[in-house]
Parts: sequence; C-alpha cells; structure tokens
Amino acid sequence: MTWESFYLTCFLTGLLLTIASFVFGSHFHLPFHLPSALHLHVPHGHHGDSSSPMNLTVLLMFVTWFGGAGYVMTHSRSAAAGLAFMVATVVGFAGGGLMYLFMGRVLIANEHPLREEDFEMAGILGRVSSTIRETGTGEVIYTQQGTRRSCGARSEDGRAIERGTEVIVMHYDKGIAYVRRFDDLHGQA
Repeated sequence: MTWESFYLTCFLTGLLLTIASFVFGSHFHLPFHLPSALHLHVPHGHHGDSSSPMNLTVLLMFVTWFGGAGYVMTHSRSAAAGLAFMVATVVGFAGGGLMYLFMGRVLIANEHPLREEDFEMAGILGRVSSTIRETGTGEVIYTQQGTRRSCGARSEDGRAIERGTEVIVMHYDKGIAYVRRFDDLHGQA
C-alpha cells in the first residue's frame, strides 16, 4: 500500500461514514462487532452530548480532511511524504476543529436537557378557545416553553366557561386540563 492509497482510503472512509452518520443520525450501528481487545471507549455526555471534542462527527471530519489533504499532497508529487503527512495532519485537525466549533456554536448552543417540571400543567394561564359547556369539554390555548399549544379542557366545578375567558389549569389528567376562571381565583386572593 502506498501513501497515496492510504490517504485516499482515509478520505473515502471518512466521507462515507460522515454521509452515513448524517443519514442515520445517532442510530448508526455497524453490522459487526470488534473483538474485545479492540474495544475503545470514547468519553461522552448524557443523551448523545456532542459537546466533547472527542465525538464521532469531529473524528470523521479529521479522517476525511486528513485523507483528502494527504492525497492531494502525495498525488501532486511535489512534496516529500513527511511533509505531506504533516500538512495532512494539520489540515485534519483544522477540519475537525472547525466542525467542533460549528457544532458548539450553531447546532447545540441553545440545547438543554428537558425537565419534567418545565412541562407541568398545573398553574398554566390559558384562554378558552372553544366554549366549555356545563359538565362538558372544550379547548384551551396556552403558551409553554415558548410554544403556543392547545388541549382539551373541562371546568373544575362543572360550570360553563365562555370562549375567550382567561383560565388557570388546576390539574391535568389523561389529556384533559381541569380549569377555573382566572377572575374567580383572582377575586379570592
């Protein structure tokens, strides 16, 4: 195997695995297992955290850029193999570093883990969008986590609530919000 074919193999392998990781996402599994002596453990965070500089995407970018730069340098035959290897390594690290910066600043900059309390329905202020009839079901529109949402609603005390009335969700059960008029609660305080 020549250096040129080594670099070309690195480039094509990195490119194909990069495409496969974009197509399949984090659910990409190889159809074979490595022998137990070859198992490598790459540190990772919770739920596929890609904030570590040692993640699959950065590694694939390194291999791809390393192989591409090495191939171009050896194919042109204008440089010695040692110089081509050094340039390929620097370019590989630059490509991996750029991917790491892109992921950190653009893709995962505003990501945070979901917490159950962020989606708690009790205490949410909403507005009736479809009249809640006496002992019947209507609909409430509310905002949660910066997103406008709607759900089925019933009056907690069984009285009718007109469309457009502001309500507070008292509890949530099996997809139905049990609500009270905001004015009724505000008047009690």
